[in-house]
Amino acid sequence: MTTYRDAGVDIEAAARAKQLMAGAVHSTYSPAVLAGIGAFGGCFDLRTALGEALGDAVLVASTDSVGTKTLVAAALGRYETLGYDLVNHCVNDILVQGARPLFLLDYLAVDRLNPQRAATLVASVATACRAAGCVLLGGETAQMPDVYRDGAFELAGTIVGVVQRERMLPQNVAIGDVILALPSSGLHTNGYSLARRALGPDSAFGYDATPAELGGRSVGEALLEPHRSYLSAFEQLAAAEIPVHALAHITGGGVYENLPRVLPEGYGAVIRRGTWDVPPICALVVHAAGLDEHEAYRTLNMGLGMLVIVPSEAADAALRTVHEARLVGEVIAGEGVHLIA
Repeated sequence: MTTYRDAGVDIEAAARAKQLMAGAVHSTYSPAVLAGIGAFGGCFDLRTALGEALGDAVLVASTDSVGTKTLVAAALGRYETLGYDLVNHCVNDILVQGARPLFLLDYLAVDRLNPQRAATLVASVATACRAAGCVLLGGETAQMPDVYRDGAFELAGTIVGVVQRERMLPQNVAIGDVILALPSSGLHTNGYSLARRALGPDSAFGYDATPAELGGRSVGEALLEPHRSYLSAFEQLAAAEIPVHALAHITGGGVYENLPRVLPEGYGAVIRRGTWDVPPICALVVHAAGLDEHEAYRTLNMGLGMLVIVPSEAADAALRTVHEARLVGEVIAGEGVHLIA
């Protein structure tokens, strides 16, 4: 007899993984959770979560994954920060619409299930959810032998957030608005297929290498630096009553592809070189891969983690409110994004 376990799917391991991760998941719950882990579907009470604000609330949803950053983590045996990559990427994406997170559903797919590794990954998702004020409402752990190679896995999630209709972004973007940059911590969760080829085990570097450009850090450490969340910076701007016209999360496609997504038709942007710091790991990838400027800014965030568009008269107040922000450009008439001196 050939059992399900013989075929690569271990039901006992799945039960053990669920047992190990349950406490972390429950730690994210709020009174709005009506059904969570173990249920066929997560149930979330919007009236409990939003109260009187429910009337004009708009739900905002987004799905994303950690991408091939998981291969770096697997190579180094370090899984404890990948949850921050997933949660913060998702939080930032809905923040672009002005939404705050309500709950997230995670999806972990593996070749063969290691309960402890799965629990570590989900615990990191839960920790990042707690930091964002977000419930980890449920998810799926899929065992998929023959789909994923030995040791490989995928970590993805769907987030749902909320914004009041009149506060949805973008809004009121105008020619002459200034563009502020909130710095990235590194590659975040994009460009890893290129980075692994340029810096990984088959390159002149390797994950244990400590090139001078990284200031004593190893390549692996720099590549695993977690994706930042910009929710707190946005909350600071809101508390200071800074009128934010738009946000752009600089992910896959870089500034060339992501900034135009929040600009009205017929509007473009200029970004001034040298007005912010490029993370050393980004510069190292560019050098090792031999990228030209356009390809670099179309592939990597190059230090531009989140762009914030505000009226020119609010620029000084915004910079005083969020000290790490940098004035990097402005909105212009025209099309596209232009890097200038």
